[in-house]
Amino acid sequence: MQPPLTSPFRIGGVEIANRVLLAPLAGIGNWFVRLQARRHGAGLAVSEMVSSFGLHYRNERTLRDLLRLHPDEHPVSIQLFGQDPEVMRSAAEIVAEAGADIIDINMGCPVKKVCKTGAGAALLSDPGLAVRIVAAARQGGGLPVTVKLRSGLAPGGREGFDLALRLAEEGGVAAVGFHPRSARTQHKGNPDYELARELVGRLDVPLIISGGLDDAESARHAYEASGADAVMVARGSLGNPWIFEQLTGRRGADPDREEVIRELLWVIDRAEEHLGPERAARYLRKFYPWYLDRLDADTATAARLQESDDLEAARELVRELSGLATAAA
Repeated sequence: MQPPLTSPFRIGGVEIANRVLLAPLAGIGNWFVRLQARRHGAGLAVSEMVSSFGLHYRNERTLRDLLRLHPDEHPVSIQLFGQDPEVMRSAAEIVAEAGADIIDINMGCPVKKVCKTGAGAALLSDPGLAVRIVAAARQGGGLPVTVKLRSGLAPGGREGFDLALRLAEEGGVAAVGFHPRSARTQHKGNPDYELARELVGRLDVPLIISGGLDDAESARHAYEASGADAVMVARGSLGNPWIFEQLTGRRGADPDREEVIRELLWVIDRAEEHLGPERAARYLRKFYPWYLDRLDADTATAARLQESDDLEAARELVRELSGLATAAA
């Protein structure tokens, strides 16, 4: 019988408190987004993609912005991408020194600028190289290494399925994150949970199902239909950290208006802490719509917030959505 999502499991030597994870979110999954997921109940949060070359060559922005960890987010996994085993070994060592608990290797990103370098989903077509990359990451970091894969390159393909088995048998991966849609499909079409279930039956390491988990109901369905060991939520968590509470039994109802506003104010504060006021004001423009949709904000307020270059003004606009401006004063 499949364990409940609330039960712990292990990735290598790392115990994960429950089976609900935050997936890597490109351009989004920084330390405060991961911390937010952990605050709301995620057992593990995985970072956004970090370039192994950026770490190897000590790129200032990569080290400063993408490798920053918060003490309250552990255990935490840092996702790396790249196609050179020696560079991956070096990057894994840097990640371990930074304090990560797990290293994840991206072998599923379908974006052209990643694949054209031979990284991401391109590794599905070069399993020998993929095994060497995983081995290098294990040697360099000394941490459990996981991979995130697509099912194949094109609809009907099984390259990711076959690679997952090889990485478990030859590469020593501690877990497999499996998105059962092809790289060409990207985020369209129905995930093939039967294929995932077949893979679960053949793997000796945990399989973490991902892809198409837009809400708690779809995440529960994916978990049960695939027979996976855990679920990894990505887009369903955008502006909705409460999904982790729903999946771990801490919450039944959706958040009320005041909860959403308090959470958005928390996000603004953490973005300023992460990037400083000027950079944060620009960066937050991708976050606002996710929360404003929940608040049914009028178009004028939404536009003012999106155009704001002043975080204090942005906070005031958010407070005005519930009358918090008077309370804060």
